[in-house]
Amino acid sequence: MKAPDKRCCGSGVCIINDAGECWCGQVWDGEKMTAPSFNSQRNANQNQTEDPTALKPEK
Repeated sequence: MKAPDKRCCGSGVCIINDAGECWCGQVWDGEKMTAPSFNSQRNANQNQTEDPTALKPEK
């Protein structure tokens, strides 16, 4: 069995991906698990790569 992740918030059920994001929504900030920032780097990168000319569903 794998050793528990040291980044776990203490609940014992954390599943943290390589980006430091837990399934519960918390994010590793380098010191501890915290609530995600609305201005996260991941969201900024996603917005830059989104194609504004991509087809959108009709309403």
